[in-house]
Amino acid sequence: MKILAIAGCRNKDGKTAQAMEALLQGVPREGNQTESVFLPERKIDRCHQCEDDGWGRCRTEGLCEIVDDFAGLVDKVKQADALAFSTPVYFGDLSESLRAFLDRLRRTCSHEVGKKGLIEKPAVGICVAGGGGSGAPHCTVSLEKVLGECGLDVVDMIPVRKQNLDLKKTLLRTTGQWLAAYADERSVSD
Repeated sequence: MKILAIAGCRNKDGKTAQAMEALLQGVPREGNQTESVFLPERKIDRCHQCEDDGWGRCRTEGLCEIVDDFAGLVDKVKQADALAFSTPVYFGDLSESLRAFLDRLRRTCSHEVGKKGLIEKPAVGICVAGGGGSGAPHCTVSLEKVLGECGLDVVDMIPVRKQNLDLKKTLLRTTGQWLAAYADERSVSD
Protein backbone atom coordinates (compact mmCIF):
# COMPACT_ATOMS: atom_id res chain seq x y z
CA MET A 1 0.00 0.00 0.00
CA LYS A 2 1.46 3.37 -1.02
CA ILE A 3 0.19 6.79 0.01
CA LEU A 4 1.55 9.77 -1.89
CA ALA A 5 1.36 13.21 -0.30
CA ILE A 6 1.69 16.25 -2.55
CA ALA A 7 2.36 19.57 -0.85
CA GLY A 8 1.96 22.99 -2.39
CA CYS A 9 4.26 24.55 0.20
CA ARG A 10 7.94 25.44 0.20
CA ASN A 11 8.69 25.36 3.93
CA LYS A 12 9.25 21.74 5.01
CA ASP A 13 8.95 22.81 8.67
CA GLY A 14 5.93 25.07 8.22
CA LYS A 15 2.33 24.55 9.24
CA THR A 16 1.25 22.92 5.96
CA ALA A 17 4.14 20.45 6.04
CA GLN A 18 3.40 19.69 9.71
CA ALA A 19 -0.23 18.93 8.88
CA MET A 20 0.76 16.67 5.99
CA GLU A 21 3.36 14.90 8.12
CA ALA A 22 0.76 14.28 10.84
CA LEU A 23 -1.45 12.50 8.29
CA LEU A 24 1.49 10.37 7.12
CA GLN A 25 2.45 9.55 10.73
CA GLY A 26 -0.95 7.93 11.13
CA VAL A 27 -0.34 5.49 8.29
CA PRO A 28 0.63 2.15 9.85
CA ARG A 29 4.25 1.40 8.89
CA GLU A 30 3.83 -2.35 8.47
CA GLY A 31 3.24 -3.10 4.79
CA ASN A 32 2.70 0.54 3.82
CA GLN A 33 4.85 3.14 2.11
CA THR A 34 4.52 6.89 2.20
CA GLU A 35 6.15 9.51 0.02
CA SER A 36 6.05 13.30 0.19
CA VAL A 37 6.50 15.62 -2.78
CA PHE A 38 6.96 19.36 -2.34
CA LEU A 39 5.82 21.02 -5.56
CA PRO A 40 7.95 24.19 -5.27
CA GLU A 41 11.01 21.93 -5.56
CA ARG A 42 9.74 20.61 -8.89
CA LYS A 43 9.60 22.30 -12.24
CA ILE A 44 5.88 22.44 -12.98
CA ASP A 45 4.95 25.14 -15.48
CA ARG A 46 1.49 26.58 -15.66
CA CYS A 47 -0.68 25.44 -18.56
CA HIS A 48 0.39 26.99 -21.89
CA GLN A 49 -3.03 26.63 -23.55
CA CYS A 50 -1.07 25.25 -26.48
CA GLU A 51 -3.43 25.71 -29.42
CA ASP A 52 -5.65 28.54 -30.62
CA ASP A 53 -8.68 27.00 -28.92
CA GLY A 54 -6.80 26.97 -25.59
CA TRP A 55 -6.32 23.21 -25.55
CA GLY A 56 -3.80 20.76 -27.01
CA ARG A 57 -2.80 17.13 -26.57
CA CYS A 58 -4.44 17.20 -23.14
CA ARG A 59 -7.88 17.12 -24.76
CA THR A 60 -7.09 14.84 -27.70
CA GLU A 61 -4.68 12.36 -26.03
CA GLY A 62 -4.84 12.91 -22.28
CA LEU A 63 -1.20 14.01 -22.25
CA CYS A 64 0.53 17.32 -21.65
CA GLU A 65 3.21 18.32 -24.15
CA ILE A 66 5.13 20.61 -21.78
CA VAL A 67 8.47 19.05 -20.90
CA ASP A 68 8.98 19.42 -17.15
CA ASP A 69 8.38 17.35 -14.00
CA PHE A 70 4.61 17.07 -14.51
CA ALA A 71 4.49 13.72 -16.37
CA GLY A 72 6.77 12.00 -13.86
CA LEU A 73 4.68 13.23 -10.98
CA VAL A 74 1.47 12.09 -12.67
CA ASP A 75 3.04 8.62 -12.98
CA LYS A 76 3.68 8.64 -9.21
CA VAL A 77 0.08 9.73 -8.60
CA LYS A 78 -1.23 6.87 -10.75
CA GLN A 79 0.99 4.30 -9.01
CA ALA A 80 -0.13 5.33 -5.52
CA ASP A 81 -3.03 3.61 -3.80
CA ALA A 82 -4.21 6.79 -2.06
CA LEU A 83 -3.37 10.48 -2.22
CA ALA A 84 -3.13 13.44 0.12
CA PHE A 85 -2.96 17.01 -1.16
CA SER A 86 -1.93 19.77 1.22
CA THR A 87 -1.76 23.47 0.54
CA PRO A 88 -1.23 26.68 2.40
CA VAL A 89 -4.17 29.00 1.91
CA TYR A 90 -3.36 32.13 -0.08
CA PHE A 91 -6.13 34.64 -0.68
CA GLY A 92 -8.68 32.00 0.35
CA ASP A 93 -7.46 29.57 -2.30
CA LEU A 94 -4.79 27.05 -3.29
CA SER A 95 -1.09 27.84 -3.46
CA GLU A 96 0.19 28.72 -6.91
CA SER A 97 2.31 25.57 -7.16
CA LEU A 98 -0.59 23.24 -6.36
CA ARG A 99 -2.90 25.22 -8.64
CA ALA A 100 -0.43 24.87 -11.56
CA PHE A 101 -0.15 21.11 -11.06
CA LEU A 102 -3.88 20.52 -10.62
CA ASP A 103 -4.89 22.78 -13.51
CA ARG A 104 -2.78 20.69 -15.85
CA LEU A 105 -3.92 17.41 -14.29
CA ARG A 106 -7.55 18.47 -14.69
CA ARG A 107 -6.96 19.21 -18.37
CA THR A 108 -5.35 15.83 -19.06
CA CYS A 109 -8.23 14.18 -17.19
CA SER A 110 -10.67 15.58 -19.73
CA HIS A 111 -9.59 12.58 -21.86
CA GLU A 112 -10.12 8.96 -20.80
CA VAL A 113 -6.39 8.19 -21.13
CA GLY A 114 -5.55 10.98 -18.69
CA LYS A 115 -8.08 9.70 -16.14
CA LYS A 116 -6.81 6.13 -16.32
CA GLY A 117 -5.31 5.24 -12.95
CA LEU A 118 -7.09 8.11 -11.20
CA ILE A 119 -10.76 7.15 -11.34
CA GLU A 120 -12.08 6.57 -7.83
CA LYS A 121 -8.59 6.68 -6.23
CA PRO A 122 -9.07 7.83 -2.60
CA ALA A 123 -7.84 11.36 -1.92
CA VAL A 124 -7.73 13.63 1.10
CA GLY A 125 -7.27 17.40 0.97
CA ILE A 126 -5.69 19.56 3.68
CA CYS A 127 -5.89 23.36 3.51
CA VAL A 128 -3.85 25.24 6.13
CA ALA A 129 -4.55 28.92 6.74
CA GLY A 130 -2.33 31.31 8.63
CA GLY A 131 -3.53 34.71 9.71
CA GLY A 132 -7.12 34.63 10.92
CA GLY A 133 -7.74 31.33 9.17
CA SER A 134 -11.02 32.29 7.56
CA GLY A 135 -9.88 31.22 4.09
CA ALA A 136 -9.43 27.52 4.93
CA PRO A 137 -13.07 26.43 4.36
CA HIS A 138 -13.24 28.25 1.00
CA CYS A 139 -9.96 26.66 -0.06
CA THR A 140 -11.28 23.17 0.74
CA VAL A 141 -14.22 23.80 -1.59
CA SER A 142 -11.85 24.80 -4.39
CA LEU A 143 -9.57 21.80 -3.83
CA GLU A 144 -12.46 19.34 -3.63
CA LYS A 145 -13.88 20.65 -6.90
CA VAL A 146 -10.63 20.19 -8.84
CA LEU A 147 -9.88 16.76 -7.37
CA GLY A 148 -13.41 15.62 -8.21
CA GLU A 149 -13.05 16.86 -11.79
CA CYS A 150 -9.97 14.64 -12.06
CA GLY A 151 -12.11 11.62 -11.14
CA LEU A 152 -10.63 11.08 -7.68
CA ASP A 153 -12.73 9.78 -4.80
CA VAL A 154 -12.44 12.74 -2.42
CA VAL A 155 -12.97 11.04 0.93
CA ASP A 156 -12.17 13.97 3.23
CA MET A 157 -11.33 17.67 3.17
CA ILE A 158 -9.72 19.09 6.28
CA PRO A 159 -9.55 22.85 6.85
CA VAL A 160 -6.86 23.86 9.35
CA ARG A 161 -6.18 27.22 10.98
CA LYS A 162 -2.89 28.09 12.65
CA GLN A 163 -4.92 28.47 15.84
CA ASN A 164 -6.13 24.83 15.80
CA LEU A 165 -3.15 23.12 14.14
CA ASP A 166 -2.21 21.06 17.21
CA LEU A 167 -5.78 19.80 17.58
CA LYS A 168 -6.01 19.00 13.86
CA LYS A 169 -2.73 17.04 13.94
CA THR A 170 -4.48 14.46 16.13
CA LEU A 171 -7.34 14.29 13.63
CA LEU A 172 -4.90 14.04 10.72
CA ARG A 173 -3.02 11.10 12.28
CA THR A 174 -6.35 9.31 12.69
CA THR A 175 -7.26 10.22 9.10
CA GLY A 176 -3.96 8.75 7.85
CA GLN A 177 -4.67 5.50 9.65
CA TRP A 178 -8.19 5.39 8.25
CA LEU A 179 -7.05 6.31 4.72
CA ALA A 180 -4.55 3.43 4.61
CA ALA A 181 -7.21 0.96 5.80
CA TYR A 182 -9.78 2.33 3.35
CA ALA A 183 -7.39 2.17 0.38
CA ASP A 184 -6.32 -1.35 1.38
CA GLU A 185 -9.94 -2.47 1.64
CA ARG A 186 -10.71 -1.01 -1.79
CA SER A 187 -7.71 -2.72 -3.41
CA VAL A 188 -8.79 -6.08 -2.00
CA SER A 189 -12.34 -5.67 -3.31
CA ASP A 190 -11.19 -4.61 -6.84
